[in-house]
Amino acid sequence: MDLTIDDANHAARVLRDQLPDSDLTHAEALEIVARQLGFPDWTTASAGLPSPVGMNAHVGMGAPVPVLRSFDEARAREFYVDYLHFSVEWEHRFEDAASPLYLRLRRDQFVLDLSEHHGDGTPGSTVWVPVSDVAALHEELRATGYGRINPGIDADSPGGPTLEVVDPFANTIRFCQAGG
Repeated sequence: MDLTIDDANHAARVLRDQLPDSDLTHAEALEIVARQLGFPDWTTASAGLPSPVGMNAHVGMGAPVPVLRSFDEARAREFYVDYLHFSVEWEHRFEDAASPLYLRLRRDQFVLDLSEHHGDGTPGSTVWVPVSDVAALHEELRATGYGRINPGIDADSPGGPTLEVVDPFANTIRFCQAGG
């Protein structure tokens, strides 16, 4: 999580609000928040935390969601749902059954959109995904019995051991165990 000085100040205010019967000053709350963030004191924290200079701190941008191009709903579901064990969060198609499908998929914290719409995504794109245990993912994928690909782990890949899968639409997903 990337916190700014404004976030830490807000956390100190919330801490004081949650303890209305205490005599906790804002300065004391800032010291507590600094220690919770791993800093020895507020002075060190305020020097080490980024400041949203020139940014509106209330915009609240979230994590990006990659959009990959797909062309065949059945093959997309077979690969992403049956093989990679994503769940479908939602899907959209206009009333005409022949219209392009747009799928929102999720597995843990990884959110991915698949689109059959012309202009959404480019076939052959690559998405890099951090994982905590690439060997466990490898074993899980092997156990599915999906016969179209048989990926291995590249132990010497830059960034850490990497398992690379290519979907039916030539998009690549690189699952990397950083620091592994």
